[in-house]
Order: sequence, then C-alpha cells, then structure tokens
Amino acid sequence: MSTLTAAQARRRFLLLAAFRWLPVGLMIPVIVLLPLERGLTLAQYGAAAALQGVVVLLLELPTGGLSDAMGRRPVLLLAGLVDVLALCVLTVADSVLLFVIFYLLQGVYRALDSGPLESWYVDQALAADEHADIETGLSRSGVVIGVAIAGGALLTGGLVALGPFGAVTALSAPVYVALGLQLVSLVAVATLMTEPRPRPGLGALAASASGVPAAIGGALGLLRRSRIIVALIAVEVFWGFGMIAFGSLMSVRLADVLGDATRASALMGPVGSVAWLASAAGAALVPALARRIGAPWTGFTLRILQGVTVAGMALLAGPAGVIAAFLLCYTVHGAADPVHSGLLHRQVQGPYRASLVSLNSMVAQPAGALGLIVLTVIATRASLVVALLVGAVVLAVAAPLYLVARRAAPQTAPTGTPEVAPVP
Repeated sequence: MSTLTAAQARRRFLLLAAFRWLPVGLMIPVIVLLPLERGLTLAQYGAAAALQGVVVLLLELPTGGLSDAMGRRPVLLLAGLVDVLALCVLTVADSVLLFVIFYLLQGVYRALDSGPLESWYVDQALAADEHADIETGLSRSGVVIGVAIAGGALLTGGLVALGPFGAVTALSAPVYVALGLQLVSLVAVATLMTEPRPRPGLGALAASASGVPAAIGGALGLLRRSRIIVALIAVEVFWGFGMIAFGSLMSVRLADVLGDATRASALMGPVGSVAWLASAAGAALVPALARRIGAPWTGFTLRILQGVTVAGMALLAGPAGVIAAFLLCYTVHGAADPVHSGLLHRQVQGPYRASLVSLNSMVAQPAGALGLIVLTVIATRASLVVALLVGAVVLAVAAPLYLVARRAAPQTAPTGTPEVAPVP
C-alpha cells in the first residue's frame, strides 16, 4: 500500500527531477570546452566521450532489472554516488586516462539513473489511485526538466563570465557547482523517496541480485507478447536516429547559413537555453491536446510536426528561419516525450516497469549512433540540407506506429503477472 497520495508522489517526483537535471544544465555548455582547455584534442575528447554511450548500451537493461529487483530508491542512491565520484574525477582530470575514467563512470551513472525515478512515480501514483493521471505528472516533469536545464545553462554562462575564481578556472567552476548540487540531489532522494523495502541484509541483497535476470526476461517477455510495446519501442528507434538531425546538426546548419562558425557558436548558447524553455512549454501544453484527441493520435500528430520542423531547418532561409524552426522542433520534442512515456507505462502493471523503460531507452543508443554516421556521411557526400531532410522523413515515418495503441484497453492481470494491453 502506498504511503503517499498521487498528488504527493507527483510533487516529490517533480522536485527530484529538478535536482537531477539542474547539474546537467550546468555541464552542457562546458562539457566539450573543458577537456580542450585541459590539453585534450578534439579527437581525444570524442574517443573518450564515446565510451559513455558504449557503457550505457551495455548496462541499460541490467540496471533496469536491478531497479525492478532491488527497488528504485537504492538504485538512484547508487547512481548519485557514482555521479559524485565522476564529478570528483572531473575536477582534477587533465589527461586522456582521467577523462576516460570520468566518461566510464558517467556511463554507469546514466545507466543506473535511467528509469528508476519515473518508475517510482508511476508506481506510487497508481498504488494510491489506480486511475491516477500519470500523464500530467510526466508532462510536468518535462516542464521541470526543460526549465532546470535552461536555468543551469544560464547559471554556467554567469559563472564563466565572472570567473576565474582563484585557482579555479572559469570553465571549471560549473563542475564544482554541479558537484554540490548532486550532493543535494542525493540527500533529496534519501529523504523524499519512500517505497516498501525488503528486510535488510546480505540475504536480501543476494535475493535482489538474483532477481535481475528475471526482471530482464520479464521486460523482453512483454516485448514478445505486446504489439503495442513493439510499436512504441520501434518509435524510439526512429526517434533516436532522427534526433541527430536537430540535436547534432543544428550548429552546423546555423554556421552554414551565417557563413561564420564563430558567430554560430556564440549564438548556440542562448539559442540552446531558449530551446529547453521551449521544450518545457511543449510539455506543459500537451496534456490539453492529449485529453482532446487521445494519446495515440497526439503522438502521431507530434511526430509528423517534428518532421516538418526539421524540414523547416533544412529549407528556411537565413538564421532567423533556421532558429525559429529549431525552437519549434524543441517545443514539439518536449511535448512528445511525456506522451510516449505515458503510453509505454500504461502497457505494464507489475515488477518489470523500470526494465521496460530501460529497454526503451537502450534502443535509442545504437539508433543515435547509426543516425550520426549515416546523416554525417549524407551531409558530406550530398549536402547538409539533404541530411536534414532524411532526418525529417525518419521522424515522420514513425508516426503511424503510435496508432497501434489506439484500441488498447485495460484488463486485469493475475496476481504477480504484469498487465499487458491486448493486441488489437
């Protein structure tokens, strides 16, 4: 039985989400420049940073299973401790080896952190009220995340402008602030997250560890038995590929229309902050649309719109047009994420929720890597405009997959068996 009401769970979820993403906003503006300041080449940075994605890909599903078997709170506490260690390494990193260690630890952190907080909120809200409006909570988390990242990025701009601070360089200062905020986040998780816990001790820990393979198998079993889950995971594959178009190629496109890479770099800082605020606005507005036309049709509409906005980035002339299309794209992006998450969470009631979320997140990693390779090759051999248009098509092609879920209806599952929506 939940000790929190659905409203209390939502408030705690949103507060914890803010603490989790504010340090990320602080790090985004300096994460590439800091290694270069400390002596790494761009190629060395790229090789070290790529390890994070590899680690996340390898650990995403096992750590999701760990969260299902051991509990959300202990896994999030472990994730926070790993991130504190990673940021401690980053404060002194001045060699390729130390940056490799940092990114390996970041990969472990991201894998552990992916899914437990969101799964905890859904578990608590549905335990308190089986008809709880989890979609509104998820959309509000999108608002909180967008504002937190934008706020962190703006704070970093101020720190860099005011620095250096004694022996701490201007680019290093945000790392120390992020470290302090991560410690605050760790305390917040320890105090605000509540969940039924098994009897402590080595036996309970061993039992939890032994449950990881079953949790992974359970998530894969859901995938085999539900056409809706297959469709939603497929959407994530297309999404992961297509996000490269606006996530990685925007700065190149802006430099292309400006004819000046330096001016483009200067613009991308404030444009990036505004984009995250636009993402928050999209997340805030989407519940009204979802209530009006339903989540499946909302997902369909947003995926088409996102393809259109990326096409706008390719075809509109001048920096104003490209930036406007980019901001609209992020608005749609912020709206689409909670819709997708809500549809995914509605497909399962049982012990495998975090594993399924991890599986959904995991497929985006290789899809994004493939998108990065394919779209950059197209940009080199054809043109950047063609690469963006290909990304736009890939995003829009996923839209009909959301309609597989339009006939889903809740059904009661036997005790201890995860509930899966019927195949239409």
